[in-house]
Amino acid sequence: MEDNKNLKSGEFLVKEVDPQSIFIPEEFDEEQKMIAQTVRDFIETEVHPNLDQLDKGDRELMKSILKKSGDLGLMGISIPEQYAGFGQSFVTQMLAAEVVGAAYSFSVAFMAHCGIGTLPIMYYGNEEQRMKYVTKLATGDYLGAYCLTEPGAGSDANSGKTQATLSEDGKHYILNGQKMWITNAGFCDTQVVFAKIDNDRILSAFIVESNWPGVVIGPDEHKMGIKGSSTCQIYYNDVKVPVENLIGKRGEGFRIALSILHMGRMKLGANVIGAAKQTISDSVRYANERKQFGTLISNFGSIKYKLAEMIIRAFAHESAIYRVSRDIDILMDKYKGEGCDIGIGSIDAISHYAVEDAILKVYGSEMLDYVADEGVQIHGGMGYSAEMPVDRAYRDSRINRIFEGTNEINRLLVVEAATKKAIKGEYDLFGPAEDLYNNLDKISDDAKSGESFFEKQMRYIKNMKKAIKLVTYSASKVLGKSFMSEQETVNNISNMIMETYIAESLALRVQKRESLKGEDKIYRDIVSVFVYDAMNKIAKNAKDAIYSHADNDIAQKLVSAINMLTNVEGVNVMVARRNIAAKIIEDNKYSF
Repeated sequence: MEDNKNLKSGEFLVKEVDPQSIFIPEEFDEEQKMIAQTVRDFIETEVHPNLDQLDKGDRELMKSILKKSGDLGLMGISIPEQYAGFGQSFVTQMLAAEVVGAAYSFSVAFMAHCGIGTLPIMYYGNEEQRMKYVTKLATGDYLGAYCLTEPGAGSDANSGKTQATLSEDGKHYILNGQKMWITNAGFCDTQVVFAKIDNDRILSAFIVESNWPGVVIGPDEHKMGIKGSSTCQIYYNDVKVPVENLIGKRGEGFRIALSILHMGRMKLGANVIGAAKQTISDSVRYANERKQFGTLISNFGSIKYKLAEMIIRAFAHESAIYRVSRDIDILMDKYKGEGCDIGIGSIDAISHYAVEDAILKVYGSEMLDYVADEGVQIHGGMGYSAEMPVDRAYRDSRINRIFEGTNEINRLLVVEAATKKAIKGEYDLFGPAEDLYNNLDKISDDAKSGESFFEKQMRYIKNMKKAIKLVTYSASKVLGKSFMSEQETVNNISNMIMETYIAESLALRVQKRESLKGEDKIYRDIVSVFVYDAMNKIAKNAKDAIYSHADNDIAQKLVSAINMLTNVEGVNVMVARRNIAAKIIEDNKYSF
């Protein structure tokens, strides 16, 4: 793929995309499939048989399974070879993260170690820190944790009170404070800890070893879900941290924290795909066994609707995840070619896609919540029983909308990041938006006779982008500097952006898929239903935003324009969903 086909973050809002320029899961190579199968086999043999015992809070069992994954090399997939890893592409890392997502609370422990517990040192650490710590974290010799949240500092991470004071001899930072909700705390060997040095306003980051004097780890929290993961408070009482364990520069901790959260959001977006596919497979198998009124419940239209909708949302989200993952790989290669440090180049490439990171965290976590909830409903009374795996799926899913930045924060970030990039001149969002606003009476849906299936879908998506531009421009024009403070309006625009990016990624994927495998009506049905529903969601969000900020006269003109842009041909969604459901009912598992 050529660099000029690689969009900047948020640039999808203003550009049309060639389906041949994106990566789709149908293009995984044999090595990637082999790695995925290795992860899948490990979960089936080592994790799933131990889920009940893990949910009882068996720290030693969780630790031993994590160590076994390290022995197999699974912890080093994202780590360069010179630090005892395998140096795989970002797409491959995301595929592994997807498969691990089917491992319930083990997934949380594993991803916390491989991601936020290891990568701050890999990305921002110096060579000595990488050789001392990353080489051991990549093999599972050490297990890692990430310590940012405090009792008074959650979403507002930089308000943390943990303090680090330089010792009189200048050899140590004396660390005092408290952290909470720390995953892997009960058995971690290393901790990435964020604290303010002296009277600094901005955090710094440190590597702390759990066995150092003054590090006190509390008991495991009792949680709604992910019960197998160790989540504790950690207290620091005059802990002597060698000065060489400062990560990056003094005051760089907040930047490190935000960048690592971008990475965490993206990998969570992959994790939820594996969890969703597992739950969908469990649900269809139950539906194909359970009889009511003399027939299998998989024969009922309501059950077919649920199965189809679960598939549509999961498949669409998956399309977007691997699209942006390849974009990140291309940017990583570009930075590497320019001589950038391998760690900084990797995290800068991931952080660049801040708009997409936030979209996929929000959409993915809400997709999985939908899937898990409908999975319980398909199981009926048995779904409420702890005897069935869907009980665990339901409880474990709920945390995803909270950690790695709440969905409320991330919805705001979608719009903030997209508009900031436009203001910086990375792409022209407001010029075309102003033109649309000044010519409301000339807006049409640009429908043409004889359109092919994909020409029509891409026209719809182009109109979605026009609707976003129009509402964003109108709101920013009226609200001015208070625009981002009107969170309900920002949320409306964010929802429009998310639906558009997912819809475009899905349509591009299926179009490219056909060029590789030929036309398949079921996949066109997935596109038709998703785009039809997305367009109607966009219309409502646009109108809600307009009526929230615009005076009556201009509001009516804007709404008329939105009605034109969101005009979508009717779809027989009942038949389309039944076609989709028929495939999974026949296959008896997720096989899309």
